[in-house]
Amino acid sequence: MDSLSSPIETVSTLADIIPAVPRGGDRCFRLASSESFSGMPVHIPIFVERGLKDGPTVFLTAALHGNEINGTGAIRSLIADPDFALSAGTLLMVPVVNVLGFDRHSRYLPDRRDLNRSFPGSATGSLSARMARTLFDEIVLRCDYGIDLHTAAVRRTNFPNVRGDLSNPEVRRLAEAFGCEWIISGKGPLGSLRREATRAGCPTIILEAGEVWKVEPMVAAVAQRGVKNVLSELGMIDLQPQRPPVQVVIEKTWWARADRGGFLQFHTAPGEIVAEGQPLATNTSLLGAERDSLVAPFDAVVIGMTTLPAVSPGEPICNLGRLDSETYHRLTVEMRGRRDPLDQRIRDDLATNLHVVERTE
Repeated sequence: MDSLSSPIETVSTLADIIPAVPRGGDRCFRLASSESFSGMPVHIPIFVERGLKDGPTVFLTAALHGNEINGTGAIRSLIADPDFALSAGTLLMVPVVNVLGFDRHSRYLPDRRDLNRSFPGSATGSLSARMARTLFDEIVLRCDYGIDLHTAAVRRTNFPNVRGDLSNPEVRRLAEAFGCEWIISGKGPLGSLRREATRAGCPTIILEAGEVWKVEPMVAAVAQRGVKNVLSELGMIDLQPQRPPVQVVIEKTWWARADRGGFLQFHTAPGEIVAEGQPLATNTSLLGAERDSLVAPFDAVVIGMTTLPAVSPGEPICNLGRLDSETYHRLTVEMRGRRDPLDQRIRDDLATNLHVVERTE
């Protein structure tokens, strides 16, 4: 796009900027959000694209936690894609929200606060509260819908899943349109962007997928497909949406934790469906002697997992999305040979990050 090679304008507000972007055009901006310890300004990069016709305004954000950059890679690919163009509405793309955390390869801001627990923020509060207030006023409150891209925390990985407050019809609409097999229902933590944005009248969903500190090609592909699906649902792009053969809403998730310290031998991978009593991991000594075995307490899908086999008592191993008996039996039939090709590829890809061994007993 021509605007990528043009000078980037620094602004303190988007009030007059967004309408000034020509229909069918795009522009890059840097939004002043804070200052560093040295007094240097901190700018958030924003790419604004407008369609030729009127339509919704949507924000697309990534790296709200500064080390979660799968979404950053996905947004950069969308910006650089010459075939990606809006037919209606306006899209605000922010590849890195938490610039201070991103610069330090850290989830947190320099004051150790979590930006994604600080919304809607305060103009007179802490560093995180002030940044959150700027983001909320300048981006969220100017939009009709939002998509926020995340990964798992450090030393964990997530199979792609969408999360949102499904009691809100518009959030449910976005979540289903995104096109992941798994949708987790919930408002989100207090102070999180999705919770506060939805409460403020901007229905927002998040994608949780992959690991920190990397751009995983399959995760980025899922994110790009999902964003395009949502924009298609909202009438903002002329593209046929891609939906999975099977889509399931998860109402309750639970972390299976280690009872003892040791070295794990995994028996399952992210995205797998497990039956009640099925082995998830075997805990062994460093010389390989079995100490105990972790099994699924109910029928479930493995939403996320630790990627670190060395554990201490109480550490989370598998994040399980609970399935009722009817859904479990239906899925074991419906997903056999009918799984979405991209979801199958990412399941295989994520499994290569773990040493998974089938338990023969």
